[in-house]
Amino acid sequence: MNIKKHIPNLITLINLFCGCIAVVFISEANYEMAFYMVCLGIFFDFFDGFFARLFKVSSPLGLQLDSLADMVTSGVAPGYVMYSLFTNSAHELGTNPAIPFLGFIVTLGSCYRLANFNIDTRQTDSFIGLPTPANALFILSLPLVLKFSDSLLMLEILTNQWVLLVITLCSAYILNAEIPLFALKVKKFNLKDNALQIVFLLVSLALVVVLQYIAIPLIIIFYVLLSVVNNMFLKK
Repeated sequence: MNIKKHIPNLITLINLFCGCIAVVFISEANYEMAFYMVCLGIFFDFFDGFFARLFKVSSPLGLQLDSLADMVTSGVAPGYVMYSLFTNSAHELGTNPAIPFLGFIVTLGSCYRLANFNIDTRQTDSFIGLPTPANALFILSLPLVLKFSDSLLMLEILTNQWVLLVITLCSAYILNAEIPLFALKVKKFNLKDNALQIVFLLVSLALVVVLQYIAIPLIIIFYVLLSVVNNMFLKK
C-alpha cells in the first residue's frame, strides 16, 4: 500500500473537517472561532496540493475532493455568515423571513466558481476571478469588524441590509468575474519577478499590525485592485 498517495487526500479531509467545525461555531454565533477554523482549513487547502506535487501523486480524485472540501470551508461557511448578518441586521429590506437566505447567494457563487475552476485550463499559474478562500476570509471577517470596531459608521454600514445585499452580490460576481488576479506563489527567487507579491505582502502586514481584524477585508479589496492595476500596465 502506497501511503504517500493518501497523504494529500487526508490533508484535504482535514480542511473539510475544519469547515464543518466552522459551520458549528457560526451556528453558535462564535464568529471568531469560526474565522480561525476557516483560516486553518485554508492552510490545509494550500498544503494538500503542495504535498500532491511533492510526492507526484496528483489525481482526478484529489482534484474533486479538494473542491468538495472547499465547498464547505469556503462556500457554505461564508454563506452562513452572510445569512447570520442579514438575520441580525436592521430590516431595511422588510421583515420577510426569507430575506436572510439571500446570504447564501455567496455559497451559490462559490459553488459555480469551484466547478468552473476544475475545467478551466487557464488558471494554472494565476487566477481568473477571486479564489474562494480569499472570498471566505473577506466574509468571515465582517462580523469580527463589527465586534472589534468602535466606529459607529462601520456599525451602521454592516447592519444595513442594503449594504449586505450589495456585498453578497458583489461577492458572487467577483468570484466568477473574468478578472485576472496574480498568484502569491514564488517561482523565481529574485526581486524583479516577485515585486508585485512583495508589495502586496508588505502592505498587508502593515494593515494587519495597524488595523488587526479590520485589515482583512481591506487586504482582499487591495488584492483585487492591485491585480486590476497590474493588468492595465501589462496591456500597455
